[in-house]
Amino acid sequence: MGKHSDSHFQRAQEVIPGGVNSPVRAFRAVGGTPLFIEQAQGSRIFDADNLQYIDCVGSWGPMILGHGHRYVVEAVKKAATRGFSFGAPTAGEIELAEMIVQALPSIEMVRLVNSGTEATMSALRLARAATSRKKILKFDGGYHGHVDSLLVKAGSGAATFNMPDSAGVPAEVTALTLSVAYNDLEAVRKSMDEDVAAIIVEPVAGNMGCVPPADGFLAGLREICDQHGALLIFDEVMTGFRVAYGGAQLRYGVKPDLTTLGKVIGGGLPLAAYGGRKDLMALVSPLGPMYQAGTLSGNPIAVAAGKSTLSVLKNSSIYDDLEERTSEFETGVRNAAQKHGVPVTFNRVGSMWTIFFTEGPVTDYESANRSNREKFARFFHLMLAEGVYLPPSQLEAAFFSAAHAKKDILQLVERADRSLKKVAWEYDK
Repeated sequence: MGKHSDSHFQRAQEVIPGGVNSPVRAFRAVGGTPLFIEQAQGSRIFDADNLQYIDCVGSWGPMILGHGHRYVVEAVKKAATRGFSFGAPTAGEIELAEMIVQALPSIEMVRLVNSGTEATMSALRLARAATSRKKILKFDGGYHGHVDSLLVKAGSGAATFNMPDSAGVPAEVTALTLSVAYNDLEAVRKSMDEDVAAIIVEPVAGNMGCVPPADGFLAGLREICDQHGALLIFDEVMTGFRVAYGGAQLRYGVKPDLTTLGKVIGGGLPLAAYGGRKDLMALVSPLGPMYQAGTLSGNPIAVAAGKSTLSVLKNSSIYDDLEERTSEFETGVRNAAQKHGVPVTFNRVGSMWTIFFTEGPVTDYESANRSNREKFARFFHLMLAEGVYLPPSQLEAAFFSAAHAKKDILQLVERADRSLKKVAWEYDK
Protein backbone atom coordinates (compact mmCIF):
# COMPACT_ATOMS: atom_id res chain seq x y z
CA MET A 1 0.00 0.00 0.00
CA GLY A 2 0.94 3.65 -0.03
CA LYS A 3 3.50 5.02 2.39
CA HIS A 4 1.00 7.16 4.32
CA SER A 5 -1.37 4.24 5.00
CA ASP A 6 1.68 2.20 6.05
CA SER A 7 2.96 4.80 8.51
CA HIS A 8 -0.55 5.44 9.89
CA PHE A 9 -0.94 1.70 10.48
CA GLN A 10 2.43 1.51 12.28
CA ARG A 11 1.36 4.35 14.59
CA ALA A 12 -2.13 2.96 15.10
CA GLN A 13 -0.85 -0.44 16.25
CA GLU A 14 0.98 1.22 19.14
CA VAL A 15 -2.17 2.71 20.64
CA ILE A 16 -5.18 0.78 19.20
CA PRO A 17 -5.55 -3.04 19.43
CA GLY A 18 -4.52 -4.39 16.02
CA GLY A 19 -4.39 -0.81 14.78
CA VAL A 20 -8.17 -0.71 14.13
CA ASN A 21 -11.34 0.10 16.03
CA SER A 22 -13.33 -2.74 14.44
CA PRO A 23 -11.64 -6.06 13.56
CA VAL A 24 -12.49 -6.66 9.88
CA ARG A 25 -10.87 -3.33 8.94
CA ALA A 26 -7.48 -4.85 9.73
CA PHE A 27 -7.15 -6.80 6.43
CA ARG A 28 -6.14 -9.89 8.43
CA ALA A 29 -8.35 -12.09 6.25
CA VAL A 30 -6.77 -10.90 3.00
CA GLY A 31 -3.29 -9.85 4.14
CA GLY A 32 -1.61 -6.50 3.68
CA THR A 33 -2.06 -3.07 5.21
CA PRO A 34 -5.51 -1.50 5.58
CA LEU A 35 -6.26 1.68 3.69
CA PHE A 36 -6.55 4.79 5.81
CA ILE A 37 -9.24 6.94 4.25
CA GLU A 38 -8.90 10.71 3.96
CA GLN A 39 -12.19 11.57 2.29
CA ALA A 40 -15.00 10.32 0.06
CA GLN A 41 -17.41 11.73 -2.49
CA GLY A 42 -20.24 9.96 -4.31
CA SER A 43 -19.10 6.44 -5.25
CA ARG A 44 -15.41 7.16 -4.60
CA ILE A 45 -13.14 7.01 -1.57
CA PHE A 46 -9.64 8.54 -1.39
CA ASP A 47 -6.94 7.12 0.84
CA ALA A 48 -4.16 8.85 2.78
CA ASP A 49 -1.93 8.61 -0.33
CA ASN A 50 -4.65 10.30 -2.41
CA LEU A 51 -5.34 7.12 -4.39
CA GLN A 52 -8.91 6.83 -5.62
CA TYR A 53 -11.17 3.75 -5.40
CA ILE A 54 -14.71 2.84 -6.37
CA ASP A 55 -16.22 2.07 -2.97
CA CYS A 56 -18.17 -1.20 -2.67
CA VAL A 57 -18.20 -1.17 1.15
CA GLY A 58 -20.20 2.01 1.74
CA SER A 59 -19.20 2.09 5.41
CA TRP A 60 -20.64 -1.47 5.61
CA GLY A 61 -24.10 -0.40 4.45
CA PRO A 62 -25.12 3.07 5.65
CA MET A 63 -24.03 5.08 2.60
CA ILE A 64 -26.96 4.16 0.34
CA LEU A 65 -27.03 7.67 -1.15
CA GLY A 66 -23.26 7.67 -1.69
CA HIS A 67 -20.74 9.78 0.21
CA GLY A 68 -21.34 13.46 0.91
CA HIS A 69 -24.88 13.69 -0.46
CA ARG A 70 -25.60 17.41 -0.51
CA TYR A 71 -28.97 17.27 1.31
CA VAL A 72 -27.51 15.15 4.10
CA VAL A 73 -24.41 17.35 4.42
CA GLU A 74 -26.64 20.43 4.59
CA ALA A 75 -28.88 18.87 7.27
CA VAL A 76 -25.86 17.86 9.38
CA LYS A 77 -24.28 21.33 9.11
CA LYS A 78 -27.53 23.00 10.12
CA ALA A 79 -28.02 20.66 13.09
CA ALA A 80 -24.40 21.12 14.22
CA THR A 81 -24.80 24.90 14.45
CA ARG A 82 -27.74 24.41 16.83
CA GLY A 83 -25.83 22.25 19.30
CA PHE A 84 -24.35 18.77 19.37
CA SER A 85 -26.27 17.07 22.18
CA PHE A 86 -28.69 18.13 24.89
CA GLY A 87 -29.62 14.99 26.82
CA ALA A 88 -33.20 16.19 26.42
CA PRO A 89 -35.91 15.45 23.84
CA THR A 90 -35.95 17.19 20.45
CA ALA A 91 -38.65 17.43 17.76
CA GLY A 92 -36.30 15.71 15.28
CA GLU A 93 -36.50 12.47 17.26
CA ILE A 94 -40.28 12.41 16.89
CA GLU A 95 -40.04 13.12 13.16
CA LEU A 96 -37.53 10.30 12.57
CA ALA A 97 -39.60 7.90 14.73
CA GLU A 98 -42.71 8.80 12.70
CA MET A 99 -40.85 8.11 9.43
CA ILE A 100 -39.76 4.68 10.72
CA VAL A 101 -43.25 3.77 11.98
CA GLN A 102 -44.74 4.84 8.65
CA ALA A 103 -42.20 2.80 6.62
CA LEU A 104 -42.32 -0.51 8.52
CA PRO A 105 -45.82 -1.94 9.07
CA SER A 106 -44.73 -4.07 12.06
CA ILE A 107 -43.37 -1.10 14.03
CA GLU A 108 -45.91 0.88 16.06
CA MET A 109 -43.42 2.38 18.51
CA VAL A 110 -39.67 2.78 18.29
CA ARG A 111 -36.79 3.64 20.64
CA LEU A 112 -33.67 5.28 19.20
CA VAL A 113 -30.22 4.07 20.33
CA ASN A 114 -26.64 4.53 19.08
CA SER A 115 -25.52 1.25 17.50
CA GLY A 116 -26.84 -1.98 16.05
CA THR A 117 -25.36 -3.90 18.98
CA GLU A 118 -27.31 -1.71 21.41
CA ALA A 119 -30.50 -2.27 19.39
CA THR A 120 -30.24 -6.08 19.38
CA MET A 121 -29.19 -6.22 23.03
CA SER A 122 -32.27 -4.17 23.95
CA ALA A 123 -34.62 -6.16 21.72
CA LEU A 124 -33.48 -9.41 23.37
CA ARG A 125 -33.97 -7.97 26.83
CA LEU A 126 -37.44 -6.85 25.78
CA ALA A 127 -38.30 -10.30 24.38
CA ARG A 128 -37.26 -11.90 27.66
CA ALA A 129 -39.22 -9.32 29.64
CA ALA A 130 -42.33 -9.90 27.50
CA THR A 131 -42.25 -13.71 27.62
CA SER A 132 -40.60 -14.35 31.02
CA ARG A 133 -38.43 -16.89 29.17
CA LYS A 134 -34.64 -17.16 29.02
CA LYS A 135 -33.49 -18.79 25.78
CA ILE A 136 -32.81 -17.22 22.39
CA LEU A 137 -32.56 -19.04 19.07
CA LYS A 138 -30.23 -17.62 16.39
CA PHE A 139 -28.57 -18.93 13.24
CA ASP A 140 -25.01 -20.13 12.54
CA GLY A 141 -23.09 -17.28 10.90
CA GLY A 142 -25.72 -14.75 11.95
CA TYR A 143 -24.13 -11.70 13.55
CA HIS A 144 -26.21 -9.39 15.70
CA GLY A 145 -23.56 -7.17 17.22
CA HIS A 146 -21.10 -8.07 19.95
CA VAL A 147 -23.70 -8.88 22.62
CA ASP A 148 -22.47 -11.65 24.97
CA SER A 149 -25.38 -13.99 24.39
CA LEU A 150 -25.23 -13.57 20.60
CA LEU A 151 -21.52 -14.26 20.08
CA VAL A 152 -22.28 -17.92 19.52
CA LYS A 153 -21.39 -19.30 16.06
CA ALA A 154 -21.42 -15.65 15.01
CA GLY A 155 -20.81 -14.20 11.57
CA SER A 156 -18.98 -11.02 10.52
CA GLY A 157 -15.49 -10.60 12.01
CA ALA A 158 -15.97 -13.61 14.27
CA ALA A 159 -16.45 -15.82 11.20
CA THR A 160 -13.73 -14.04 9.22
CA PHE A 161 -11.18 -14.91 11.89
CA ASN A 162 -12.59 -18.41 12.51
CA MET A 163 -13.52 -17.46 16.08
CA PRO A 164 -17.19 -18.44 16.24
CA ASP A 165 -17.30 -17.91 20.02
CA SER A 166 -15.59 -15.06 21.87
CA ALA A 167 -13.30 -15.16 24.87
CA GLY A 168 -14.72 -13.33 27.88
CA VAL A 169 -18.25 -14.64 27.40
CA PRO A 170 -19.30 -16.92 30.29
CA ALA A 171 -20.57 -20.39 29.33
CA GLU A 172 -23.59 -19.73 31.57
CA VAL A 173 -24.64 -16.95 29.19
CA THR A 174 -24.13 -18.87 25.94
CA ALA A 175 -25.94 -21.90 27.38
CA LEU A 176 -29.12 -19.88 26.89
CA THR A 177 -28.43 -19.38 23.15
CA LEU A 178 -29.36 -22.04 20.62
CA SER A 179 -27.83 -21.78 17.15
CA VAL A 180 -28.96 -23.72 14.07
CA ALA A 181 -28.28 -23.63 10.32
CA TYR A 182 -29.75 -20.68 8.40
CA ASN A 183 -32.58 -21.61 5.99
CA ASP A 184 -33.23 -24.90 7.89
CA LEU A 185 -36.77 -24.84 9.31
CA GLU A 186 -36.52 -28.49 10.40
CA ALA A 187 -33.54 -27.65 12.62
CA VAL A 188 -35.51 -24.75 14.11
CA ARG A 189 -38.50 -27.01 14.88
CA LYS A 190 -36.24 -29.58 16.58
CA SER A 191 -34.51 -26.94 18.72
CA MET A 192 -37.58 -25.02 19.87
CA ASP A 193 -38.86 -25.52 23.39
CA GLU A 194 -41.14 -23.62 25.71
CA ASP A 195 -38.28 -21.60 27.22
CA VAL A 196 -37.35 -19.86 23.95
CA ALA A 197 -38.20 -16.17 24.30
CA ALA A 198 -37.38 -15.25 20.71
CA ILE A 199 -35.93 -16.25 17.39
CA ILE A 200 -33.58 -13.54 16.08
CA VAL A 201 -32.71 -13.61 12.39
CA GLU A 202 -31.20 -11.45 9.67
CA PRO A 203 -34.03 -11.74 7.11
CA VAL A 204 -31.30 -11.55 4.48
CA ALA A 205 -28.07 -12.76 6.05
CA GLY A 206 -25.26 -10.28 5.46
CA ASN A 207 -22.57 -11.40 7.89
CA MET A 208 -21.60 -14.68 6.26
CA GLY A 209 -21.63 -12.82 2.99
CA CYS A 210 -25.02 -12.11 1.42
CA VAL A 211 -27.30 -15.14 1.83
CA PRO A 212 -30.97 -14.71 0.85
CA PRO A 213 -33.76 -16.50 2.74
CA ALA A 214 -35.07 -19.63 1.02
CA ASP A 215 -38.69 -19.56 -0.15
CA GLY A 216 -40.96 -19.93 2.86
CA PHE A 217 -38.13 -19.70 5.42
CA LEU A 218 -39.20 -16.40 7.01
CA ALA A 219 -42.92 -17.31 6.90
CA GLY A 220 -42.00 -20.65 8.51
CA LEU A 221 -40.20 -18.85 11.37
CA ARG A 222 -43.29 -16.68 11.90
CA GLU A 223 -45.43 -19.82 12.15
CA ILE A 224 -43.05 -21.60 14.56
CA CYS A 225 -42.90 -18.54 16.84
CA ASP A 226 -46.71 -18.35 16.89
CA GLN A 227 -46.99 -22.05 17.75
CA HIS A 228 -44.55 -21.74 20.65
CA GLY A 229 -45.55 -18.31 21.97
CA ALA A 230 -42.08 -16.95 21.15
CA LEU A 231 -41.33 -13.57 19.57
CA LEU A 232 -39.85 -13.18 16.10
CA ILE A 233 -37.10 -10.53 15.91
CA PHE A 234 -35.91 -9.34 12.51
CA ASP A 235 -32.43 -7.89 12.71
CA GLU A 236 -32.77 -5.35 9.90
CA VAL A 237 -29.71 -3.33 10.90
CA MET A 238 -28.33 -4.11 7.44
CA THR A 239 -31.51 -4.71 5.39
CA GLY A 240 -33.71 -1.93 6.81
CA PHE A 241 -34.18 0.80 4.17
CA ARG A 242 -31.56 -1.08 2.11
CA VAL A 243 -33.35 -3.96 0.32
CA ALA A 244 -36.56 -1.88 0.18
CA TYR A 245 -37.81 1.29 1.85
CA GLY A 246 -39.89 -0.90 4.17
CA GLY A 247 -37.01 -3.32 4.73
CA ALA A 248 -36.86 -7.08 4.15
CA GLN A 249 -40.16 -7.51 6.01
CA LEU A 250 -41.90 -5.56 3.25
CA ARG A 251 -39.94 -7.29 0.48
CA TYR A 252 -40.80 -10.77 1.79
CA GLY A 253 -44.20 -9.97 3.30
CA VAL A 254 -43.50 -11.35 6.79
CA LYS A 255 -44.29 -9.38 9.96
CA PRO A 256 -41.90 -9.75 12.93
CA ASP A 257 -42.84 -8.80 16.51
CA LEU A 258 -39.70 -6.71 16.99
CA THR A 259 -37.27 -5.15 14.53
CA THR A 260 -33.78 -3.74 15.00
CA LEU A 261 -32.53 -1.02 12.64
CA GLY A 262 -29.23 0.77 12.12
CA LYS A 263 -26.82 1.74 9.33
CA VAL A 264 -29.06 3.48 6.71
CA ILE A 265 -31.29 5.16 9.33
CA GLY A 266 -28.27 7.16 10.52
CA GLY A 267 -27.03 8.08 7.05
CA GLY A 268 -23.45 7.35 8.16
CA LEU A 269 -23.69 8.73 11.70
CA PRO A 270 -24.02 6.49 14.81
CA LEU A 271 -27.75 5.82 15.10
CA ALA A 272 -29.86 2.68 15.52
CA ALA A 273 -33.30 1.72 16.79
CA TYR A 274 -35.51 -1.10 17.96
CA GLY A 275 -39.27 -1.15 17.66
CA GLY A 276 -42.37 -3.25 17.36
CA ARG A 277 -45.93 -3.68 18.54
CA LYS A 278 -47.26 -1.12 21.02
CA ASP A 279 -47.98 -3.72 23.72
CA LEU A 280 -44.35 -4.87 23.63
CA MET A 281 -42.80 -1.40 23.47
CA ALA A 282 -45.01 -0.35 26.41
CA LEU A 283 -42.75 -2.57 28.56
CA VAL A 284 -39.79 -0.25 27.92
CA SER A 285 -38.85 2.23 30.67
CA PRO A 286 -40.14 4.82 31.62
CA LEU A 287 -43.46 3.30 30.49
CA GLY A 288 -42.72 -0.21 31.74
CA PRO A 289 -40.32 -2.34 33.81
CA MET A 290 -37.62 -3.07 31.18
CA TYR A 291 -34.79 -0.58 31.67
CA GLN A 292 -32.73 0.75 28.77
CA ALA A 293 -31.09 4.17 28.48
CA GLY A 294 -28.35 6.09 26.67
CA THR A 295 -26.84 9.58 26.99
CA LEU A 296 -26.46 10.12 23.25
CA SER A 297 -29.62 8.30 22.13
CA GLY A 298 -31.50 10.34 19.53
CA ASN A 299 -28.48 12.59 19.05
CA PRO A 300 -29.72 15.64 17.07
CA ILE A 301 -26.95 15.53 14.46
CA ALA A 302 -27.37 11.80 13.80
CA VAL A 303 -31.14 12.27 13.67
CA ALA A 304 -30.74 15.07 11.10
CA ALA A 305 -28.58 12.80 8.91
CA GLY A 306 -31.11 9.98 9.27
CA LYS A 307 -34.15 12.12 8.48
CA SER A 308 -32.61 13.65 5.36
CA THR A 309 -31.38 10.24 4.12
CA LEU A 310 -34.81 8.65 4.53
CA SER A 311 -36.60 11.57 2.92
CA VAL A 312 -34.38 11.31 -0.18
CA LEU A 313 -34.97 7.54 -0.33
CA LYS A 314 -38.72 7.87 0.10
CA ASN A 315 -39.27 10.31 -2.74
CA SER A 316 -37.14 8.76 -5.45
CA SER A 317 -36.66 5.83 -7.82
CA ILE A 318 -33.39 4.93 -6.07
CA TYR A 319 -34.39 1.32 -5.30
CA ASP A 320 -35.30 0.62 -8.94
CA ASP A 321 -32.01 2.12 -10.10
CA LEU A 322 -30.02 0.14 -7.53
CA GLU A 323 -31.77 -3.08 -8.61
CA GLU A 324 -30.93 -2.40 -12.27
CA ARG A 325 -27.27 -1.44 -11.69
CA THR A 326 -26.53 -4.27 -9.27
CA SER A 327 -28.19 -6.78 -11.58
CA GLU A 328 -26.03 -5.49 -14.45
CA PHE A 329 -22.91 -5.97 -12.32
CA GLU A 330 -24.02 -9.48 -11.32
CA THR A 331 -24.50 -10.49 -14.98
CA GLY A 332 -21.09 -9.06 -15.90
CA VAL A 333 -19.30 -10.90 -13.09
CA ARG A 334 -21.07 -14.21 -13.80
CA ASN A 335 -20.15 -13.99 -17.49
CA ALA A 336 -16.52 -13.11 -16.71
CA ALA A 337 -16.18 -15.95 -14.18
CA GLN A 338 -17.64 -18.42 -16.67
CA LYS A 339 -15.42 -17.16 -19.49
CA HIS A 340 -12.26 -17.59 -17.37
CA GLY A 341 -13.37 -20.85 -15.74
CA VAL A 342 -13.34 -19.53 -12.16
CA PRO A 343 -16.03 -21.18 -10.00
CA VAL A 344 -17.99 -18.40 -8.27
CA THR A 345 -21.44 -18.00 -6.76
CA PHE A 346 -22.95 -14.52 -6.90
CA ASN A 347 -25.57 -13.95 -4.20
CA ARG A 348 -27.60 -10.76 -4.24
CA VAL A 349 -30.68 -9.10 -2.78
CA GLY A 350 -31.22 -5.61 -4.16
CA SER A 351 -27.96 -3.67 -3.75
CA MET A 352 -26.46 -6.14 -1.23
CA TRP A 353 -24.17 -8.72 -2.82
CA THR A 354 -21.27 -11.15 -2.38
CA ILE A 355 -19.03 -12.99 -4.84
CA PHE A 356 -18.25 -16.37 -3.22
CA PHE A 357 -15.32 -18.33 -4.62
CA THR A 358 -17.13 -21.67 -4.59
CA GLU A 359 -19.36 -23.72 -6.92
CA GLY A 360 -22.32 -23.01 -4.64
CA PRO A 361 -25.13 -22.77 -4.03
CA VAL A 362 -24.47 -20.72 -0.88
CA THR A 363 -27.52 -21.05 1.39
CA ASP A 364 -26.06 -21.09 4.91
CA TYR A 365 -22.87 -20.64 6.91
CA GLU A 366 -21.50 -24.09 6.08
CA SER A 367 -21.80 -23.58 2.32
CA ALA A 368 -20.47 -20.00 2.56
CA ASN A 369 -17.50 -21.30 4.52
CA ARG A 370 -16.55 -23.66 1.69
CA SER A 371 -15.43 -20.63 -0.34
CA ASN A 372 -11.78 -20.52 -1.34
CA ARG A 373 -10.48 -17.73 0.88
CA GLU A 374 -7.07 -17.75 -0.78
CA LYS A 375 -8.64 -17.02 -4.18
CA PHE A 376 -10.85 -14.36 -2.63
CA ALA A 377 -7.82 -12.66 -1.02
CA ARG A 378 -6.03 -12.67 -4.37
CA PHE A 379 -9.11 -11.25 -6.13
CA PHE A 380 -9.45 -8.62 -3.40
CA HIS A 381 -5.88 -7.37 -3.92
CA LEU A 382 -6.14 -7.48 -7.72
CA MET A 383 -9.31 -5.37 -7.51
CA LEU A 384 -7.65 -3.01 -5.02
CA ALA A 385 -4.79 -2.52 -7.49
CA GLU A 386 -7.48 -1.78 -10.12
CA GLY A 387 -8.92 0.95 -7.87
CA VAL A 388 -11.83 -1.00 -6.37
CA TYR A 389 -12.43 -1.21 -2.61
CA LEU A 390 -14.22 -4.46 -1.69
CA PRO A 391 -14.99 -5.73 1.83
CA PRO A 392 -11.68 -7.27 3.01
CA SER A 393 -13.36 -10.57 3.88
CA GLN A 394 -15.03 -13.36 1.90
CA LEU A 395 -17.79 -13.49 4.51
CA GLU A 396 -19.04 -9.88 4.38
CA ALA A 397 -21.65 -8.36 2.08
CA ALA A 398 -20.76 -5.57 -0.33
CA PHE A 399 -23.05 -2.65 -1.23
CA PHE A 400 -23.77 -0.24 -4.04
CA SER A 401 -25.14 3.26 -3.59
CA ALA A 402 -27.29 5.64 -5.61
CA ALA A 403 -24.01 7.37 -6.54
CA HIS A 404 -22.77 4.29 -8.44
CA ALA A 405 -23.51 5.47 -11.97
CA LYS A 406 -23.76 3.29 -15.07
CA LYS A 407 -20.16 4.13 -15.96
CA ASP A 408 -19.00 2.93 -12.50
CA ILE A 409 -20.72 -0.41 -13.10
CA LEU A 410 -19.10 -0.77 -16.54
CA GLN A 411 -15.69 -0.01 -15.04
CA LEU A 412 -16.31 -2.48 -12.20
CA VAL A 413 -17.26 -5.26 -14.63
CA GLU A 414 -14.13 -4.60 -16.76
CA ARG A 415 -11.90 -4.60 -13.69
CA ALA A 416 -13.53 -7.75 -12.28
CA ASP A 417 -13.05 -9.41 -15.68
CA ARG A 418 -9.32 -8.62 -15.70
CA SER A 419 -8.93 -9.70 -12.06
CA LEU A 420 -10.79 -13.00 -12.57
CA LYS A 421 -8.66 -13.71 -15.64
CA LYS A 422 -5.51 -13.34 -13.50
CA VAL A 423 -6.98 -15.50 -10.71
CA ALA A 424 -7.75 -18.21 -13.30
CA TRP A 425 -4.27 -18.01 -14.79
CA GLU A 426 -2.46 -18.07 -11.42
CA TYR A 427 -4.46 -21.00 -10.02
CA ASP A 428 -4.32 -23.06 -13.22
CA LYS A 429 -0.55 -23.08 -13.41
